[in-house]
Amino acid sequence: MKPSRITVLVVDDDPGHRNMLTTLLADWGFRVEGAEDGETAVDRCRERAYDLILMDVRMAGISGIEALREIKGYNPAIPILIMTAYSNVETAVEAIKAGAYDYLTKPLDFEDLRQTMDRALDHAALRDENRALRQTLSASFDSGGMIGQSLPMHRLMEMLATIAPSEATVMITGESGTGKELIARAIHANSPRRKGPYIAVNCAALTETLLESELFGHEKGAFTGAERRREGRFLAADKGTIFLDEIGEMPLSMQVKLLRVIQEREIQRVGGDQTLKVDVRIVAATNRDLLAEVEAGRFRQDLYYRLNVVALALPPLRDREEDIPLLAAHFLKRFADTNDKRIKGFTPEAMDRLLKHSWPGNVRELENAVERAVVLALGEYVGERELPPTLVGGEEQSLEGGFGHLTLEELERRAILDALEAAGGNKSEAARRLGITRKTLHAKLNRYGE
Repeated sequence: MKPSRITVLVVDDDPGHRNMLTTLLADWGFRVEGAEDGETAVDRCRERAYDLILMDVRMAGISGIEALREIKGYNPAIPILIMTAYSNVETAVEAIKAGAYDYLTKPLDFEDLRQTMDRALDHAALRDENRALRQTLSASFDSGGMIGQSLPMHRLMEMLATIAPSEATVMITGESGTGKELIARAIHANSPRRKGPYIAVNCAALTETLLESELFGHEKGAFTGAERRREGRFLAADKGTIFLDEIGEMPLSMQVKLLRVIQEREIQRVGGDQTLKVDVRIVAATNRDLLAEVEAGRFRQDLYYRLNVVALALPPLRDREEDIPLLAAHFLKRFADTNDKRIKGFTPEAMDRLLKHSWPGNVRELENAVERAVVLALGEYVGERELPPTLVGGEEQSLEGGFGHLTLEELERRAILDALEAAGGNKSEAARRLGITRKTLHAKLNRYGE
């Protein structure tokens, strides 16, 4: 937004400092108003919505912190920057807790002031865009369980809302574990084909012969073991959507046959000579660089361009840092409910570990890490001890009791036995430490034969 469209309210009971700031901001192109105290600022904000407020802390009458709270109570969307000549940690913390965007000390560094103002305005603009997008999507868009409020996710959701209603073929790219099938399901759920079938095929999980039969079906006797006719996935997806996962793993001979399906919208069963029309929307996904595969001769160029009509690139989790707490909390609740545990959240140290990890396995790795932590948790909060060693920099055996590379079920059994031992055999106390009910503890002990 251009400065000329932005109105800033400067609140300071020092006339000289207030006039200096209003002149400076006007020179920068902003529309500026001044207020001589907190009461006046609160009244002004009830009359109109300012884009940004610069407010002193120490003022006659109500303080800047008190005015901040009143303004935020009335209009929490206005970004407020607090200024003070009395810099101390307590005031800064109090201002931020009360809702200030940031904290500036006098005498002001004008370059720092401008940068902080720009950040606050950009943050407010993005927040407003996100709110508008959520309002637009909430009425008509099924997110399919996708979670995130980061800028990359904001852009992805906006793109999804645009392309889903079309009939265009979509290519989803991204690292393993980023949630490509969730995106494919969201595309189907928000398309005109939503009432039709959604069929997913993992192209990497089948041999070439089995993949052809899986996709196109086969006639009875087409090959050894083909005891009856089978309809393939393309026919099953008629009037709906077919999701071809790991398309980069498809053999070249199958790529030729898929290209024909895309071009002609018809298939032929293995061992048959009849052509069958199909009406499907194709969504494909890969974690490979398909252009590099084309150059290496492992993927057909003509098929690449047929599939890549609309490209969606999923961001890795390391580029969505602000989504990590949301995703972790979502997985924590799900696995706590599944395991009948009363876990309130993560300790600050554990959350710090989650935020600092690079997540090469992306959302899937985070999901697995949280599931493991829930199984091992002995109290109401997940701590560093319960996180995988890859996150805390230790070896698996460094965990108390030496869990080694056990399965989650074995880890749960070990955690229960350790809690019982620590509680001196008192099952009520062990259940409390584990964050589960005594009834659940009894059920788990019975299951493990303890």
